[in-house]
Amino acid sequence: MELMEFLTVLILVFALFMLLAGIFTAYFGSGKSRMIGVVLLVIGLVVGLLWVVMGLDSVAVIEVDLATVIWDAFINIIAAVVGALIAIGVFLLAIMKS
Repeated sequence: MELMEFLTVLILVFALFMLLAGIFTAYFGSGKSRMIGVVLLVIGLVVGLLWVVMGLDSVAVIEVDLATVIWDAFINIIAAVVGALIAIGVFLLAIMKS
């Protein structure tokens, strides 16, 4: 179950960072960089929408277990960092190639 939580947070953070990178690049870029920003924005939207569609059937159960909460927080932080680093890497790769 931790792997699925990790992947869920990773995909969500990747989508959010791609959206932010796309908006930033499309607004501040010029020429080819602006088009790359639009592509990054679209990628973020598509991945985000896929995340929403795939997560519609999940049901959350509320439990108060401190060890579980701490472990989940640790997994989520690691997933967020990995997702953010992947999105930043894609952003930098796209900018450097333009």
